[in-house]
Amino acid sequence: MFTDRPLAGNGLAVVHDAEDLPDALMHAFARETRLSETSFVQRADGNADYRHRIFTMGGEIPFAGHPSLGAAAAVARARGESRVTYVQQTQPGEQAVDVDLDGLRARVSMLQEPPQHGVELDPDDVLGLVGLDGSEADPRLPCQVVSTGVPQVIACVRDAAALRRVLPDYDRIGRLLAEHDAITLYLAAVDPEAGTARARSFMRSAEMGEDPATGSAVGPLCAHVAARTGAGRIDVEQGIEMGRPSRLVAEVDGDRIRVGGDAVIIAEGAVHLDT
Repeated sequence: MFTDRPLAGNGLAVVHDAEDLPDALMHAFARETRLSETSFVQRADGNADYRHRIFTMGGEIPFAGHPSLGAAAAVARARGESRVTYVQQTQPGEQAVDVDLDGLRARVSMLQEPPQHGVELDPDDVLGLVGLDGSEADPRLPCQVVSTGVPQVIACVRDAAALRRVLPDYDRIGRLLAEHDAITLYLAAVDPEAGTARARSFMRSAEMGEDPATGSAVGPLCAHVAARTGAGRIDVEQGIEMGRPSRLVAEVDGDRIRVGGDAVIIAEGAVHLDT
């Protein structure tokens, strides 16, 4: 997800027909894939097209960006639909996802939940978790907890060069994220005038590590930048330092943030989890 070529971007496994799978089995399979997230597609309650449950290696999470987009592309492929809008059901609610599928490649976007701007945090405390100094923080964009479906700690720096010097302390990052019920510490160097950013994303443990493309964090980043600077769109590069280059686009769309990108399907098959 968030790439137009295989073996870049952020990998995702999507398991269809997952209605009868116990939670423990879904979690075990997510640990088996060792991807940042694994998606399970089930029958929806109400009017949604499908229920979408998302597991990391650490357990289930209520919402995530690249799984929402990647799962929709996989559902379109499985259902033989090339241009379609699905409504997925997740824990925060229902979200519309637009898919334009051409063979094994897709362009996907979605409206995330309305932004919620939480507490501001001390930049020395936050940037110190990755070996940086509070003086390197972008004064226009204070460290803050922001959500467009699930909380993220957004920490912006003045200079993109700082992103090459980070040394994450995952124990301390995990404690900070748990304190705010957040999924990632999202570091970004933003140029609001150009509408561009470079980002890195760190999860709750060394086992989960760094995320190469975080759609659920780029939405909050866009909301944060829009609220502080008025810039309504950002084109984000992420995963560069990991060798997994990704491109994410986020823009203000009414009272929500639309997040989109490219997707590539690289494998299809059967997984025997009910034997």
